Amino acid sequence: MNDHKIVSDLIEEKKQQFTDISDSIWGYSEIKYEEVRSAEILGRMLEAEGFQVEWNAGGIETALVGSFGEGKPVIAFLGEYDALSGLSQEAGIAVKSPINDGGNGHGCGHNLLGAGSLAAAVAVRHYMQQTGLKGTVRYYGCPAEEGGGGKAHMVRAGLFDDVDIAFTWHPWDENLAYNCRMLATCQMYFKFTGVSSHASFSPHMGRSALDAVELMNVGANFLREHMIPDARLHYAITNAGGLAPNVVQAEAEVLYKLRAPKSQQVSELLDRVCDIARGAALMTGTNLEMQFDAASADLIPNITLGKLLHKNFLEYGAETYTEEEVAFAKAIQDTFSEEEKKVVKKQNGKVLSEKVNDYSEEPGFIPASTDLGDVSWVVPTGQIYVSTCAFGTPFHSWQLVSQGKSSIAHKGMLLAGKVMAASAIEVMKNPQWIETAKAEHLEQLEGEVYQSLIPAGTKPMPLKRS
Repeated sequence: MNDHKIVSDLIEEKKQQFTDISDSIWGYSEIKYEEVRSAEILGRMLEAEGFQVEWNAGGIETALVGSFGEGKPVIAFLGEYDALSGLSQEAGIAVKSPINDGGNGHGCGHNLLGAGSLAAAVAVRHYMQQTGLKGTVRYYGCPAEEGGGGKAHMVRAGLFDDVDIAFTWHPWDENLAYNCRMLATCQMYFKFTGVSSHASFSPHMGRSALDAVELMNVGANFLREHMIPDARLHYAITNAGGLAPNVVQAEAEVLYKLRAPKSQQVSELLDRVCDIARGAALMTGTNLEMQFDAASADLIPNITLGKLLHKNFLEYGAETYTEEEVAFAKAIQDTFSEEEKKVVKKQNGKVLSEKVNDYSEEPGFIPASTDLGDVSWVVPTGQIYVSTCAFGTPFHSWQLVSQGKSSIAHKGMLLAGKVMAASAIEVMKNPQWIETAKAEHLEQLEGEVYQSLIPAGTKPMPLKRS
């Protein structure tokens, strides 16, 4: 019995359903904690496929968990479906053209991510029914990866407590089994309240909240010299206090995002930033309110699962492309900045990735963050990156959104589902994979215990709108 062919046939049989769901989610373009229709369409297919669906999982309106089977092992597939604000873009064209000015768009490919993981879960479910393979397969619908920490809230709610192995993937411009660490992060709003006054007639009567924001930013920028080199500090002024320069601004707000290699380092950095905010309030005579927004832990890769995924990735091989697909990808590359074109040139002008990269057991490092980190602290987690766009495409860009409904993207999404499903079936049939992955997981943690960066009582927070 060729499990790889069985999985491939199962996914190919339903590929139109998966691509339709992905394209629908692309069209919904719902941002963090607003993914109502996206969660609905995924959950309804799960129900139609015989999964028991827990809606509002963990008390989060747009989270869900679909389960099929019973008993051990419990294998999880993680799906995402949130978009990004300000990235509205027509599909299938190599020119920037928003559908709605200022609207949302899938600039990180999460429409594909959610549907590809769904394909894997459905394929394993049918394989179990056909062969009598025992265990439980689950699809986790995870909202708000983009700055909302949805998985961190789901972990804190105990939704992963009985999971043995988790698999996921991410759209990318190359094909590889992932083995990199990533940064822990948290976000905090700092709102200053002062006293408005006429900025010329009676400035001495005012207390400027905008001055407080600016002083805080100056202090935070001076802090950069005294942070560890791998830490990051970003901010955005979310409320500048109005448009009238002749009024002392009575309200102003800034959102900070902090990153560091370890969660404890993020906590320590946050304490220092909070002290700077308090100092800014003292200097300006304003009041300060701090509101936690989101957080996620650093990512712990699992080499055992990486090697397994790589083996199955090689079994399927990378996708090949038509002349029309290559021409579209080349047209997208022509829109890149000169700096981005240099990256392509260094790879001999590669247009689309048509091979599976070698797997390195030496973990790399990417200075980015993901709420997958929280899952990776409590469950051995394997991840693949699969080519769904022109090589060199910058993520969080209109170019990525434009490619999100292309045949290139659909091919990568379905391939991701096949690789993950075949890997899940292998660990379910051979429990030694699970034992080895769990032993490695404990070793990777080096005796540390997972500590959520989310304060007790904190609720998931939608994107604030000014």
